[in-house]
Amino acid sequence: MALYADIIVDITHEDLDRTFQYRIPDELADSVAVGDRVLIPFGKGNRQITGFVLEITRTPGFDPDRIKDIISIKSDDALVEQKLIMLAYWMKSRYGSTMNRALSTVLPVKKNIRAVQQKNVVLHLSADEASEKLDNYIRKKHVARARLLKELIKEGSIDQRLVTGKLNISPATLKALREQGVIDIVSKRQYRNTVGEHEMEEPVKLLPDQRAIADDFIGEYNKGIRNTYLLYGITGSGKTEVYMEMIKAVIASRRQVIVLIPEISLTYQTVMRFYKRFGDRVSTLHSRLSDGERYDQFERAKKHEIDIMIGPRSALFTPFDSLGLIVIDEEHEHTYKSDQMPRYHARDVARELARLHGASVVLGSATPSVESYNAAVTGEYKLYNLTERAKGAKLPKVTTVDLRAELASGNRSIFSAKLKEAIADRLSRNEQIMLFLNRRGISGSVSCRQCGEPVKCPHCDVSLSRHRNGKLQCHYCGYEQSDVKQCSKCGSKLIGAMGVGIGTEAVEEMIRTMFPYASVIRMDADTTKQKGDYEAILSVFANHEADIMIGTQMIVKGHDFPYVTLVGILAADMSLNANDYRAGERTFQLLVQAAGRAGRGALDGEVIIQTYRPDNYAVTSALTQDYTAFFEEEMGYRKLLMYPPAGHMLAVMIESGDLKEATDMARSLAEALSGDIMGRASVVGPTSASIGKLRDVYRQMLYIKSRQIDVLTDIKDRAEAFASSCNSQNVRISFDLDPMNGY
Repeated sequence: MALYADIIVDITHEDLDRTFQYRIPDELADSVAVGDRVLIPFGKGNRQITGFVLEITRTPGFDPDRIKDIISIKSDDALVEQKLIMLAYWMKSRYGSTMNRALSTVLPVKKNIRAVQQKNVVLHLSADEASEKLDNYIRKKHVARARLLKELIKEGSIDQRLVTGKLNISPATLKALREQGVIDIVSKRQYRNTVGEHEMEEPVKLLPDQRAIADDFIGEYNKGIRNTYLLYGITGSGKTEVYMEMIKAVIASRRQVIVLIPEISLTYQTVMRFYKRFGDRVSTLHSRLSDGERYDQFERAKKHEIDIMIGPRSALFTPFDSLGLIVIDEEHEHTYKSDQMPRYHARDVARELARLHGASVVLGSATPSVESYNAAVTGEYKLYNLTERAKGAKLPKVTTVDLRAELASGNRSIFSAKLKEAIADRLSRNEQIMLFLNRRGISGSVSCRQCGEPVKCPHCDVSLSRHRNGKLQCHYCGYEQSDVKQCSKCGSKLIGAMGVGIGTEAVEEMIRTMFPYASVIRMDADTTKQKGDYEAILSVFANHEADIMIGTQMIVKGHDFPYVTLVGILAADMSLNANDYRAGERTFQLLVQAAGRAGRGALDGEVIIQTYRPDNYAVTSALTQDYTAFFEEEMGYRKLLMYPPAGHMLAVMIESGDLKEATDMARSLAEALSGDIMGRASVVGPTSASIGKLRDVYRQMLYIKSRQIDVLTDIKDRAEAFASSCNSQNVRISFDLDPMNGY
């Protein structure tokens, strides 16, 4: 029976963003595989071009007599490109997007980047010949030639920039000497260095529990066991040292490693630690690099000039041809989920990429995502635990301040009396302080300022959002009600949107007023706009040139400052009251991560959490860094409401510049899917997105839940087919599998 291959022929043209079907000749039937680059006839005149095999089937898509044959397999394929194309196809199928979008995500954009060439002027004569030639130049008063030759006799080779600059030798003189056979000009490709030069250091001796984990991983790796591992270690337990020991073993087997970190702000510190251990075999990729710098890092990876690539989510697609290990540090972070099509999660894509390469995956966190920890306790991942801080450091003392009591005592400031007193104490001891403002998830979240009670949906365990029309709405079930003027719990009329008017800049002004003698720096989106801003701010604080650092989430993730003994968390409730079923998880993670910045050196640390809801399970679990207690409570809610990982959710967004078109398509799509959904999934909506109109585009939502992810993938495919059959160019439909953010 004949075999057919679906082939994509050109990823640079949107018009060709589809597959074309070809017959696999009998002589190639046992050779052609998904990902292969093949030669095919294309278009009129049967011109020959190359394409990539995305799928092999026994079912022809149209009349078999009209299907042309594949000519041959291109034997000069780069395996890395094959694997990345296979990965792109997997991402397209799982998350929903065009193949072009998926390919442009995993493959570097082809730009005309000029390679940097270092040119050296090299002496082409023996010592005796050069001396004789020099005497001749001096006698004939060829001053420039004599000056250059005299230096070349001493050095042998000189950078051409120095020759033309410092020695003031003209291009005409260089040309004449080259024609006479006196010199050669040798060009060497020079790569842009994103790391810089740093001295290497001896590795830190691992503690017994660190050593046991590293040895277990290495033992399995050397036996050919490829697994996904979750390294759950409390803050400051030395997870990075364990990663590096694992990486050392993988590199020794002549394979490469990708290390993902969640924020650009973590790049500098992380890269320095790895560079001091592994030298210039380490590089980095992130969005702040120039096109030329990014191009050079990809080229270095292809040419085996580096073994380790470090960076945020996009570094996952480094073109290593012998990938052996992917490490995802702080794996719980929401930044590992792409907010553009295809909306992939780096954790899941990493596992698929590892499968293609025969590699292992190590996930690490002090506050693992509920999904990852559930996979570990159910046996899908292998769980490692680090329960003690490294270097003898102790966990900080953590206390809460009830902002309701502060308000009752007449203190309407964002700073409690206890926190102000602690700041003054640390400044008197010349110790450092970090103040964390939890700004995530505050858009329209409404709660009582007297007792902290949020205004919640009666059908879902999420807060309602206040819309500009004065209505409160739930964006998971569509429930809507009028705005609330009085708290249902305590009767207070102090009802408001949490966090409005409070920002890091305002906090900085307050601190400077209260402590004018303190040196204060701020780290947020406004102060880190330019290339190098992260490194500059972190360097100032690491060198103890500032007493207090104020910032948002970016200051509490992974940084290690030994003189920080106080962390103040100004408003824990901002994320707790978010219109998101992950609000409790995110709050627990942020509080624990923020607390983990204190007391990482020889000095004891203290953490003060200011909150309106000190009895919430996310807050109480964070006080003692009791992840197990938090996980058990959280999973109870997830199972009850069938949220991930107890079930799966597909968010479908329908967008149009015309409100009626958007709502009509949303209703039609919901009706078309109702037969497929029956008995296999449940649907919520259609309903307006929390931001119903964005940049003059109206947005409608459908939420589909199922316990089986394959069911949602099938429903997504049917939704795509329905949208295509409608042929409405004014409506755009996009998908988000297990969304990390609300819509």
